[in-house]
Amino acid sequence: MNNPENNIKTQTYSYEEAVAGATAYFKNDELAANVWVNKYALKDSAGNIYESSPDQMHRRLASEIARVESKYSNSYSFDDIYEVLKDFKYIVPQGGPMTGIGNNYQIASLSNCFVIGNKGVADSYGGVMKIDEEQVQLMKRRGGVGHDLSHIRPKGSPVMNSALTSTGIVPFMERYSNSTREVAQDGRRGALMLSVSIKHPDAEGFIDAKMDGTKVTGANVSVKIDDDFMKAVKNNTPYEQQYPIDSKDPVFKKDTDAKKLWDKIIHNAWKSAEPGILFWDTVINESIPDCYADLGFKTVSTNPCGEIPLCPYDSCRLLAINLFSYVQNPFTPEAKFDMPLFKRHTEMAQRIMDDIVDLEIEKIDAIIKKITDDPEVLEVKSTELNLWKKIKQKCIEGRRTGVGITAEGDMLAALNLRYGTDEALNFSAKVHKNLALSAYRSSVEMAKDRGAFPIYDSIREEKNPMINRLKDADPALYADMVKYGRRNIALLTIAPTGTTSIMTQTTSGIEPVFMVSYKRRKKVNPNDKNSRVDFVDEVGDAWEEYNVFHHNFKTWLEINGYDLAEVAAMSQEELNPIIEKSPYYKATANDVDWVNKVKMQGAIQKWVDHSISVTVNVPNDCTEEMVSKIYLTGWESGCKGITVYRDGSRSGVLVSNDEKKKEEESISFTETQAPKRPKSLDAEIVKFNNNAEKWIAIVGLYEGRPYEIFTGRAEDSFSILSHVEKGWVIRNRTDDGRARYDFQYEDKDGYKTTIEGLSRTFNQEYWNYAKLISGVLRHGMPIAFVVDMVSNLHLSEESLNTWKNGVVRALKKYVADGTKVSGQTCPGCNEEEGLVFKEGCITCESCGYSKCG
Repeated sequence: MNNPENNIKTQTYSYEEAVAGATAYFKNDELAANVWVNKYALKDSAGNIYESSPDQMHRRLASEIARVESKYSNSYSFDDIYEVLKDFKYIVPQGGPMTGIGNNYQIASLSNCFVIGNKGVADSYGGVMKIDEEQVQLMKRRGGVGHDLSHIRPKGSPVMNSALTSTGIVPFMERYSNSTREVAQDGRRGALMLSVSIKHPDAEGFIDAKMDGTKVTGANVSVKIDDDFMKAVKNNTPYEQQYPIDSKDPVFKKDTDAKKLWDKIIHNAWKSAEPGILFWDTVINESIPDCYADLGFKTVSTNPCGEIPLCPYDSCRLLAINLFSYVQNPFTPEAKFDMPLFKRHTEMAQRIMDDIVDLEIEKIDAIIKKITDDPEVLEVKSTELNLWKKIKQKCIEGRRTGVGITAEGDMLAALNLRYGTDEALNFSAKVHKNLALSAYRSSVEMAKDRGAFPIYDSIREEKNPMINRLKDADPALYADMVKYGRRNIALLTIAPTGTTSIMTQTTSGIEPVFMVSYKRRKKVNPNDKNSRVDFVDEVGDAWEEYNVFHHNFKTWLEINGYDLAEVAAMSQEELNPIIEKSPYYKATANDVDWVNKVKMQGAIQKWVDHSISVTVNVPNDCTEEMVSKIYLTGWESGCKGITVYRDGSRSGVLVSNDEKKKEEESISFTETQAPKRPKSLDAEIVKFNNNAEKWIAIVGLYEGRPYEIFTGRAEDSFSILSHVEKGWVIRNRTDDGRARYDFQYEDKDGYKTTIEGLSRTFNQEYWNYAKLISGVLRHGMPIAFVVDMVSNLHLSEESLNTWKNGVVRALKKYVADGTKVSGQTCPGCNEEEGLVFKEGCITCESCGYSKCG
């Protein structure tokens, strides 16, 4: 094993070499290969890649974990650790640990999840800015962040500054959301959870904040709901909101219609899958760390996906156990779950997680040293420095871990159990009970050898429901815990495991398979005698359709004697009877009965001391009443949080290939709901400056509305258009069959002149951005939203930003007069809702302020 710690590992790989190596490792699974290379292969800050196979990564992880193990008695060897990590088969460190362990080229935390925020501090502007800075500082080191807004005073409250009254919660939601969007984390945007108590007087504004689709786009939002509110909903009685929310003598109180507010939550969740719900009394009452609330471990919010409730400045690292790998003889009548091996590996996983806490403390020390050594004055870097010192303190005091699972859906299918049945629910609960007991046994054994977490106190925990379930299930374990303590304050969670499950090639977390199969298309040459044309798109390109299967459904097919190539080429009518024979039939995300899904979550939650990230998928025709029942059942079943996704309420989800509807009604990866482009479009020319250069935008119009946009320098082949105002964009084809967009106009003498190939007349990067904007225009996004989207593009080069401003100017003229401008206040009078579009300019209806271009 070459060790980056000793600067031995110097061989680098090109991106193509790394992808090729990873593709071979994943047996031609290109998605898994690309995910691994882009997110987890060892890299330095310049983007140089030092690994071309996950096997190298697993050796890197095993080497570092074994180094920590060697400090303690009864330690695992490198070979012990490597054997459970390799091939993603048994134990899979997630996210930060996979990326950062053994990486001395980059200074980053190993923690996946953070929560920030001090009670009583962030209600001032100074406090708001401090939280904003802390959020950014954590995100730049790859952390997902959560914080609660319940401490901010409600809208209209008096404040001691020139504003006179508070703006309330919603503007600060947008502030924190925008900060998230600005932070790049190795090519991905940061992740943020914003929460608020239903008791807060601004809760309704919080619930509505994301509904227009243009605000708070950089955050997940969840409402913390208490038992009193749920009882008020069930009994249709008033509910009292107040500020401060926990005060016995609040400065503000009001009664609200609980049922009406509940219906708003339900409607918004039905329509847009947000807000999520956190059943906060359940979270707090079940929380073991809250036994130490007076010592700084009071839970205030969760990480972005909701599976780790945390106190301020605590963090957690995640690891998943691959449940599918413990099924012997999968998909056969002899299938059985290897419980002894699972329990042994769970104990080992908990040890590895504790080792990762040590590695995280080393990483935090390196971060603190870097900040200390940075040349900035202390005044500039003090917030970041103090932030990491607080995180280190919590890490040492609690040694929190996040052992979880993935592949629950595949495990059940491999055991010939149908997800959602009572039999499957009972078996899953048994697995998670054994996981909890084994992990806690491991933590107690470590306390004997390594010492308990510093603030452990058995008296504080003796009434905790989770501790008492462990006591009832294993009295000897509890007796040892009281005697020796426990190494970790809290141990277990179940995360979404999105990219993890791609690399394990299994279902995600405790979720069922999302789809057994779906259709993909590949572009083909219709003149090739070996190709099959199943679909011709709106621009005339030919495509061949083929079936793509969930990885372990392919395993089932092979075990049951099917030829994969033959099945992949089948029509849906031929494929359906085969799927019906499999244990995945009626066990997909949209098929599983929601009642059993929620009950399963509640049953498993009893053996998970943190929380579970889970989404209840319902079909598009699901009613709001049904969503309400799902949430109520979640509360009654002991769930800590729940999110509902109604099929089609958000874009970007894989599309089923169940029985086809008419072609114009069916959507898949390459289909479109955009109006089909006629060969010729009316077009207008808008002139703008890109830095000191003269540029031109050609806007193609469909029924008077922008449909596509082309841009280029007026000095290039567009120069002739400097004196043209209108014309037509005509879609033709080149000799090799590719699309070409020509511009035609009529001169003053009545002659028609054509400029060929607009797409070839300017820099490729501008063309790519213009294609993206055109795609949004074609699919009907309101022009005002397109203007807002383009305005908020964060581009790396200044020339691109000035070009962006020109595109905005070109599109603004097509926004209907009187359309409200979202997310901005008037610079003239500070009115929040006074700005409207008028003749391509932004005008304030309150004070007359106007800005054009």
